[in-house]
Amino acid sequence: MTKYLEIGQIVNTFGIKGMVKVKPFTDDIKRFDKLEKVYVENKEGKKEYQIEEVKYHKNMVLIKFKGIENPEEANLLRESYLVVDRDTQEPLEEGTYYIVDMIGLEVYTDEGENLGILEDIFNTGSNDIYVVKNELGKQILLPAIKDVIKKVDMENKKVTVHLIPGLI
Repeated sequence: MTKYLEIGQIVNTFGIKGMVKVKPFTDDIKRFDKLEKVYVENKEGKKEYQIEEVKYHKNMVLIKFKGIENPEEANLLRESYLVVDRDTQEPLEEGTYYIVDMIGLEVYTDEGENLGILEDIFNTGSNDIYVVKNELGKQILLPAIKDVIKKVDMENKKVTVHLIPGLI
């Protein structure tokens, strides 16, 4: 497991006081209210910033960092990622997992057939989609619904799925 978790990406500046606009990578956007600090990570490295203020605007998070006082300073952080230390986060509810921990799990049908490796997970709005890639490089898209995803076994690094007619 990784030590840090990406929770968003700075996509733009906002206003004249040095706020940044963040695209959140979390189901619970209000988690930003509980943060006192984050690390801003980009090609130059990772730097800690104290959070002064958090607001929300059109499914985006607006953050004012201490020490960033104008749009020019905020613009230097564009396209950076916000990361937090995994150890400082509240435990997840049972049956929920961080995407970063699920990537790389082997995916099997409930009949024992190996479908490949879980390569990515993205959200369509109504549910997540699991992207599974087999050894030939073919992608299979599986909706993350109870009828399809039967078991996630993090200990054995395995996902068991039921293929309903029309999926493949």
